[in-house]
Amino acid sequence: MTEKEMLAQLQNAWAEFKSSNDERLKAIENKKPDPLLEGKVNKVSAEIDRLQDQLRATNENVAAIGLSGGANGADAESLRAFAQIAGDDATPENYRNYVSGMNAYLRRGADKAGAQVMAAMQVGSDPNGGYTVTPDMSGRIVKKVYETSPMRQLASVITIGTDALEGFNDLDEASSGWVGETQERPETGTPELGKWTIPVHEIYAQPSATQKLLDDSMFNIEQWLSDKVSEKFTREENTGFVVGNGVLKPRGILAYPTAATADATRPWGTVEHVNTGASGAFASGVAAGDNLISLVFTLKSAYRQNANFLMARTTVAAVRKLKDGEDRYLWQPNFEARQGGLLVGYPIVEAEDMPAMASNSLSIAFGDLREAYTIVDRTGIRVLRDPFTTKGRVKFYTTKRVGGGMINFEALKLLRFGT
Repeated sequence: MTEKEMLAQLQNAWAEFKSSNDERLKAIENKKPDPLLEGKVNKVSAEIDRLQDQLRATNENVAAIGLSGGANGADAESLRAFAQIAGDDATPENYRNYVSGMNAYLRRGADKAGAQVMAAMQVGSDPNGGYTVTPDMSGRIVKKVYETSPMRQLASVITIGTDALEGFNDLDEASSGWVGETQERPETGTPELGKWTIPVHEIYAQPSATQKLLDDSMFNIEQWLSDKVSEKFTREENTGFVVGNGVLKPRGILAYPTAATADATRPWGTVEHVNTGASGAFASGVAAGDNLISLVFTLKSAYRQNANFLMARTTVAAVRKLKDGEDRYLWQPNFEARQGGLLVGYPIVEAEDMPAMASNSLSIAFGDLREAYTIVDRTGIRVLRDPFTTKGRVKFYTTKRVGGGMINFEALKLLRFGT
């Protein structure tokens, strides 16, 4: 499926979603809720998610080929066409084979060189012969997808050479006053600085495998274990950046005290929250949009320029159904970024570590995470290969040192689903 076809399907799905959701809302207003309509709305919403994910995957494959030198001057449309045909096989090496093979075939026909690359091309395209190439099922591993939060894409990341990162808070201001021509000029107040600290913590894993398995397995067990540990570390640290309590782990954005008071009166170290006025839900009717507008404009304009919404996908599904007083949807597809969508004009980032909507939950964050939160890396992942402790078994002692914490408590706001 081409990108143009996917965008057309996404637009059609969004139109169908709006039509079905309008029917659902009218049924609720008439006090005749229809479970079938509810199911249809959720099904179309899931289809929108699928199409956005497919567009994002295509763009990531195109970017990977281009950035790693596989493009060889090709235009973007050629790259997209190849990425959509090849799917998971869309690598720079395969793209180069594809281009050189096509050139050879067009010039010389199905000679030996052309036939070899044609075979590679056919494997990547089911209608062109890929159906006839069956995978080695004994060597196939189907991976379960674990959802996480892309905090490193949003926050500030700093690598250090010691066990903590420190900086200063400039929260005070100088004193001043008006005076007459001949009046005395007494000394005025001098501003003071504060200090913040983000310590580094250690995460570890120690999987093991027998030497015989490492020697005889049909695929690289050691690399597989390394990849699994790396993926687990990523999920663990992302969870810490969102909800970690700061004890032997990073302190997350939701681990700080919150208050429904403005920046001018709220103590530093406390995050501002906005109440929806309903327990575990948005305010009823069009007032739900007021909740989001209030959240956006509690944030100072300097931070709104790079602000994002942060929420779990179940919350995205809920906000997708909201309308304003002019009967317009607050959520819109983001055809430029092709992911998440826009809510009252700002991008949505799906973060599965954010809590689901519940009584008094802090389920939506809004702000400039790069200003608000800092991630501190001490070193990359270290692996100590230990074949000595237990004879015949190899242990892979793996560690990583990382920390995280809020440093700017004005740059992030939270929506609290309570009264």
